[in-house]
Formats: sequence, structure tokens, C-alpha cells
Amino acid sequence: MRADRLLSLLLLLQNRGRMTAPDLAAELEVSVRTVYRDVEALSASGVPVYADRGPAGGYRLLDGYRTRLTGLTGDEADSLFLAGMPGPAAELGLGADLTTAQLKLRAALPAELGERSRRIQERFHLDAPGWFRDAEPVPHLAAAAEAVWELRVLRVHYRRWRGEVRRELCPLGLVLKGGIWYLVARVEDTVRSYRVSRILAAEVLEEVFDRPAGFDLAAYWAESSRRLESSRFHGEAELLLSERGVQLLPMQFGAVGAEAVAAAGPPDDRGRRRVVLPVESLPVAVHDMLRLGTDAEVLGPPELRSAVARAVAELARRYGAPKDDTPGAPPNHDTPSGAWRTVHDPQNTP
Repeated sequence: MRADRLLSLLLLLQNRGRMTAPDLAAELEVSVRTVYRDVEALSASGVPVYADRGPAGGYRLLDGYRTRLTGLTGDEADSLFLAGMPGPAAELGLGADLTTAQLKLRAALPAELGERSRRIQERFHLDAPGWFRDAEPVPHLAAAAEAVWELRVLRVHYRRWRGEVRRELCPLGLVLKGGIWYLVARVEDTVRSYRVSRILAAEVLEEVFDRPAGFDLAAYWAESSRRLESSRFHGEAELLLSERGVQLLPMQFGAVGAEAVAAAGPPDDRGRRRVVLPVESLPVAVHDMLRLGTDAEVLGPPELRSAVARAVAELARRYGAPKDDTPGAPPNHDTPSGAWRTVHDPQNTP
């Protein structure tokens, strides 16, 4: 471990020039006293490290000195493919390898290109998870990754929608989709996808397997995603939307909502527009319609309109209608303050 730290210290000085002991300690996640000892060890081994005193002082290498210790290990080379995703790299156990690999790579570059890579790292950042959603706990991701790397069978206890199962999988790859990890694996003669957060227990077995010849993880995932999208919707709902409902639809339903709005009819005399929205099963569709509140009226199909009416009636029964309401009166959207309206204004949503 100390040898790795000494190499990292050397590469930091080579890439960044003069650095203070506290800065080095922060980068290496060690104490300042440890930095002092590591600098002494580097100097004793023949590395020309100098200390400049004063307010602008710090440690630096002799001008023109460059180390040739830039060979990448296998794990470091693998981690470079995750260079834009430090969070996922850390989840896979490659965080330290990624940092060291980036230092080695920068040390091997000419000064101009090294500075360019530093600017790119400072100015571009990838945040994979969606808004308002905590990252899923994936305690068995490391085991899944190990099985993928080593082509070993993975025994899992997995939670499905219909209950829990135990499987022996031949892992073929890992996919990060919208901040969620999926394991693509062969079970018997079928390739399937498993959500890693639903793995309740995992054991990497000694048994190895042969990877299918010509299997392309990216192509499989693209085709699997296409099949999922095409099988997701089982019908269409005809809606009458207010102006605000038209704005809400793309935010609530993503690309499907945006396409529905793009194909919407012209506004009527009250500014409402008819749209046709693909929907899933009836229970899911009812829940989706309730999300739109009073900004949408379901015109059809009749079974969906009736199901929404029953749901609204049940909500009214549970909460009770205000005593001063009159039949047919428009709903009162007044609130004690403007906070609710500000938070839920679609123009303020990221």
C-alpha cells in the first residue's frame, strides 16, 4: 500500500507542479506527518524532491524530471472506461484504481495535453442518477462484478415482483441505466436482465462458464430496451388537458408525453386540448391519470374513465367534501401561501 501511495505522490508532483504538504495529504487521504515521511522516502530513493519555503512554498520535483513509471495495471486499464463516472467506479471497487490510472495517464502525456485533460476534468461532470431519487443500495454489486470479470457462475437469491427465487447465473455484463445497475446474465439457454438492488444474497462459485461467442452487451441491451418499451403499453387514453396539463404531460411521462403533446389537437374555446396518450395496464393508467389531477379529463376508453371516476369517488369519501362546496362549483385551488404553487410550478422543475 505504501508503494502505491509513494507512486501517487510522485505523479501528483509531476502533474501539478509545486504542492504543499496539506494539499498532498488531502489528495492522498493521509496525515501531513505521513506526507513528510513519504517525501523523505522518495528523496532517499533518488527522486529529486525539493522543498521551497515561504508563503508560496511547497514540494516540487527538479525541473525537467519525469518518471517513467506509467505502465497501467489490468484493473487500472479497465477503470479508464469509467473515467467519466467516479461514483459507479467506486461502487465497482475501482475508485482507487481509477485515480491512479488517471495520474499515470496524465504523467505520460505532453505538458499541453496534460493541462487539457486537467481542464476537461475540472469543467465536465457526469451525474447519472435521476432527480429526486436516492441511489439504490447495491451490496452485492462487487460480487456480480467479480463473476463478470472472471466468467464464474453466480448463485443468487433474487426478489421478483411475484416472489423470491434462487438462481445460478452466468453473468455476461453490467449495465448502468439511469443510476440503476442491471446484471445481464445467461440462465439455462436464455439471456435475461436482473436489477442488482434486488439481489438479496450472492455467492461467486468456483465453477466457470464459456461466454457465448459473439455476444454484444451493448446490442443486447439496446434490443432488450426496445422490446420493453414496445411491450410496456397496452392501450391508449384520450384526454382533455388544460394549458397546465399540456405542460405537465412531458414532465410526468417523458418522451411518450412529449410525443402526445406534439400530436395534440388545437385548443378549444376554453384552451383545452385533446391528446392521445399510450397507457399501461388499467390500474397503472388510473394512477397515472390521478397524477394529473384536475388538469386532465379522461374521455376514453370507457373502462378507464369509469375506473378513474370510482377512484375519485373513493378519495372524496375518505377525505369528505367541504361543507361550503356547491355541486358543480369549480375546485378551489387557493392555499394559505404561495409556497405550494411555487414548488409545483412546472416551470421551476429541473
